[in-house]
Amino acid sequence: MLNSILLQIITSPSGDSASNAANTVANAMLEVAQPVETSLSLYELLMKGGYVMIPIGILLLLAIYIFIERVLSISRTGKADANFMNNIKDMLSSGNIDAAKTLCKHTSGPQAAMVEKGMRHLGKPVKEIEESMQGVAQQELYRLEKNMSILSIVGRVAPMMGFIGTIIGVINIFYKISLSKTVEIDVISEGLYQKMISSACGLSIGIFAFICYYIVQIMVDKRVHGMEKTSVEFMDILSEPNK
Repeated sequence: MLNSILLQIITSPSGDSASNAANTVANAMLEVAQPVETSLSLYELLMKGGYVMIPIGILLLLAIYIFIERVLSISRTGKADANFMNNIKDMLSSGNIDAAKTLCKHTSGPQAAMVEKGMRHLGKPVKEIEESMQGVAQQELYRLEKNMSILSIVGRVAPMMGFIGTIIGVINIFYKISLSKTVEIDVISEGLYQKMISSACGLSIGIFAFICYYIVQIMVDKRVHGMEKTSVEFMDILSEPNK
C-alpha cells in the first residue's frame, strides 16, 4: 500500500502531485480504518461455548419433552363434570347403586375413580371407605406427578453445567496466555466466548425448566384440589341421615 502511494506521488504531474498524493493517502487510510463486517449465526455462536454445550443441549431437549408429555397427560385426565357428584347423590338416594357405578366407569378422571372405589366398599365402616378412596387418590397423584422430578433436576443441573463451561473457559484463557506470553483480545477471545455462552445457556435452561416445573405443578394442584373436594362431598353423601 505505501509503495503504491509513493509511486503515484513520483509519477504524478508536478501541478497536481500534492493534491493527488493527499487524496491517495486519505483513501488509503479510510480503507485501512474501515472495519471488516462479520456476523455469526446462532449455531456458530452456540458452538463457541465448547463441548459442554452438548450436555446442556440434551438437558434442554429433555426439559421440553417432559413438559409437553406432562401437560398432555394431565390434560387427558379431564375436568370433572360439575353435575357429576349431583348425579351420584341422586342415584345413591334412590338406591340405584349399579347406575352410579356405571356412571363412574364412563367418566374419565381421578375423581370418578375415587368415587367408584368408595362405592365398592359401601356397607363397610366409613373409615374404611375413606381409606380406600385415599389409596386411589395416592395412585392418581403418583400418575400426575410422574417425571416431574426430572424437570426439577434439569433446573438444578443446567446452571451447574454452565458453571463447568465457565471454569473450562477460564482455564483455556490462562493456557493461551501462557503460550503467547501476552494478554490480547485475540488470545483470550475463545475462552471468553466459552465462559459467557455456556454460563448464559446453562442459566437460561435452568430458568426454563423451573418455569415448566411450576406450570405442571399448578395443573397437578388443581387436580388434587378436585379430588379432595370430591372425597369430602362423597363422604357427606354417605353421612346423610337417610343413608
